[in-house]
Amino acid sequence: MIPARLGATRLPGKPLRLLGGVPLIAQVWRRVADSGIADRCIVATDSDEIRAVLNAAGGEAVLTSPDHPSGTDRVAEVATMPSFRAYDVIVNVQGDEPFVSDSAIRGAALMVTSGRFPLGTAAAIASPHILDSEHVVKVVTADDGRALYFSRAPIPFLRDISDTAERDGSVRQHIGVYAYTRESLAQWVSLPPHPLERIERLEQLRPIAAGLPMGVTVIPEPASQGIDTTEDLERANAQWTHHFAGRY
Repeated sequence: MIPARLGATRLPGKPLRLLGGVPLIAQVWRRVADSGIADRCIVATDSDEIRAVLNAAGGEAVLTSPDHPSGTDRVAEVATMPSFRAYDVIVNVQGDEPFVSDSAIRGAALMVTSGRFPLGTAAAIASPHILDSEHVVKVVTADDGRALYFSRAPIPFLRDISDTAERDGSVRQHIGVYAYTRESLAQWVSLPPHPLERIERLEQLRPIAAGLPMGVTVIPEPASQGIDTTEDLERANAQWTHHFAGRY
């Protein structure tokens, strides 16, 4: 499922902005659907306009409540609808991530379909320079791949300069793809916001603070950049033309 709403403040009407001459949300849907990772690919939205765009592109969109505080809540509403109750695993792909890799989506899903974890997500091996940016979310994991913590702060923190090489090899950038069992998704949205979630503004801290294990697949390629500003959209259009001209 790809949650999408029109309420973005930094880039108003973001899902309908053009990428490669086609509305962004339609391009994201096409890429995820074409990957063949899922049995069914849905856009979950509160907008009749977005639904019309998806229908025109040959896609499927489902209308949800306009009152959801997050994309996870929007996905959870769709998961309870009768026509979706047969699906055991749900994957949430962000609607402003047209370049998210198949390996990130597939890896997050595999964390759950393999039975290892009730929740799954993805991360990329990253350069230490991301540690200085509060806009980049980092994650540290246990030996079994379970997420220990997500933060906008530099984690792991370098306490001693002699450990620089070991720290640099441990930097992971979180990728905003989530997979859930039906039960864990319902539990996630039933939980109240956690203080850590409010402090960091990271909703994925809610389930792990409550003890729900979240597996993290680590992909070899760099994390893709989302689209939040006009400058991001201009960059994305140049990248799209270079990589996907004639394909979408």
